[in-house]
Amino acid sequence: MYNFKYHKVNTIQEASNLLISCDDPKILAGGHTLIPTLKQRLSQPSDIIDISMIKDLNKIDLEDNKIIIGALCTHNDIASSIDVLSNIDSLSKLAQQIGDPQVRHRGTIGGSIANADPAADYPAAVIALDAKIYTSKSIYNSDDFFVEMFETAISPDEIIQKIEFTIPTASTYRKFRNPASGYAMAGVFIAKFDDIVRVAITGASSVVFRLRDLEDALSNNFTTSVLDNITIDSSDFNDDIHASSKYRGNLVKVLIEEAISDLI
Repeated sequence: MYNFKYHKVNTIQEASNLLISCDDPKILAGGHTLIPTLKQRLSQPSDIIDISMIKDLNKIDLEDNKIIIGALCTHNDIASSIDVLSNIDSLSKLAQQIGDPQVRHRGTIGGSIANADPAADYPAAVIALDAKIYTSKSIYNSDDFFVEMFETAISPDEIIQKIEFTIPTASTYRKFRNPASGYAMAGVFIAKFDDIVRVAITGASSVVFRLRDLEDALSNNFTTSVLDNITIDSSDFNDDIHASSKYRGNLVKVLIEEAISDLI
């Protein structure tokens, strides 16, 4: 680990000022992404800005058919929230599947989506639940937020403050879990709303994505039979030591069928 200056802040404004004034700063929330990269010397920030004590960022609120989750809420906070469980139980169950108890009690939703790991779980929920991401500078629609592997639309001097999830009429998350890491080798999140169905896939490609043809088909006929006319193109799927692109393509189709069956 390289030397760096450590700052513990109490407000978003303090953190924003440091992001502007420091040479190459990094934000520390739960630390489950940043600390390993520091230990392996894969990152050499000039300054670490610890935002874990900013109280406004660790709340979960229910407002106007929305669940609003602060960026510092841990996976365990989300998994155990009565408001989340009562209104979007699929999001609660998703959080329960992340990593192990140590990760769930320290890792945060803001850190996870800011990292944009292609095998992370939350991006699928963000996309399928038509979420809005509020930062210190702007508001992003879910479809515009995830750009590429480990890349989002936010600028280096922005801080994620909260994520606003739309409550669906029904939803489910199906995941094929890597037995070692717990990350999704493939994950499917389906959310039904009054006039539309949204389907998001994580773990299969370099970035989370929607299956719009399937969404259209399910909006007209929500049965597993629609899969007879849907082709999953796996040519650009991840191909690594854990699974081939073709295997991931098969996983996605199986998980979609299971997810549809959950909601019938």
